[in-house]
Amino acid sequence: MKERYPTKKIYVGDVPVGGDAPISVQSMTFSDTRDVEATVEQINRLHFAGCDIVRVAVPEMEDALALRAIKERVSIPVVADIHFNYRLALEAAKWVDCIRFNPGNIGEKSRIREIVKACKDRGIPIRIGVNAGSLEKEFEDRYGATPEGMVASAEYNIKFLEDLGFTDIKVSLKASDVERTVAAYRMLRPRNEYPFHLGVTEAGTLFHATIKSAIGIGSLLLDGIGDTIRVSITGELEKEVEVGRAIIKDAGRAREGLNIISCPTCGRIEADLVGAVAEVERRTAHIKTPLTVSVMGCAVNAIGEAKYADVAIAYGKGSGLIMVRGEVVAKLPESQLVDRFVEEVEKMAAEKGE
Repeated sequence: MKERYPTKKIYVGDVPVGGDAPISVQSMTFSDTRDVEATVEQINRLHFAGCDIVRVAVPEMEDALALRAIKERVSIPVVADIHFNYRLALEAAKWVDCIRFNPGNIGEKSRIREIVKACKDRGIPIRIGVNAGSLEKEFEDRYGATPEGMVASAEYNIKFLEDLGFTDIKVSLKASDVERTVAAYRMLRPRNEYPFHLGVTEAGTLFHATIKSAIGIGSLLLDGIGDTIRVSITGELEKEVEVGRAIIKDAGRAREGLNIISCPTCGRIEADLVGAVAEVERRTAHIKTPLTVSVMGCAVNAIGEAKYADVAIAYGKGSGLIMVRGEVVAKLPESQLVDRFVEEVEKMAAEKGE
């Protein structure tokens, strides 16, 4: 795995983004932002699910005016999502922790100057959010909706902000397909040191969005690219956070919680492996200590996997083994294996300082 690319550290509220900060997970509410009660409820749900930063849509002035009341009632950093009307950014900047705008639909550069001044006055960062589907006309005419066009737009707008003395910037380059998204991020990454917000936009329902995001975000994380992410899922809320955190962990960019190894279902399985893994996941969800555990359904792969696991179950016919760091510590009836396994996992987590 490549080392993570060194980037400038900025702050969205009290959450660091870039530099040596952990990769943060973002999501977005789908309520009408002007509905303060509904928006606060969704933000708090996301916060409880482990979201680090939340974005809210600000399509009308009523939504911008509601941000003060919302911010008074939540503790997670809030980003205002601005399109078309720069005046919404000027109002939102009074209250939120970051402004995200799409340079392709804000219009005249004088309007962006005003947004930059408002953010500079408040000391809050800007996310330059480039979308392949809404590039500025000059870049779309020259390049089309391509990675080259996305990068050209981002570089133009980065320089525009820099020329105004503003460098608290993060950048996103999103397309609705994995190939263009990944190509754009890879193309831009060596050319500046601003933190990147990763995501595949308009990724679809849970099934498709999970696959697209795992491929797109995951491959970039393996390249050492990315400082904050959002998994975009149609019709989901907490699932965006759950999938995002799983991608970061399985890409090896976070060491938190259990890495559960379990074999695929096949004719060799001699136990209720599906039920056992589900019970293990449920009963160990609270453990944050990074451990690798193995739940295997037969002897073919079980012993080999257990050698490299902190704690393992190797099921046999009606009974099985509990192994700790490759050593057998117990042979028990099937009905007792999960209880002993969880006991050993909790003991090891405690030893490691949880």
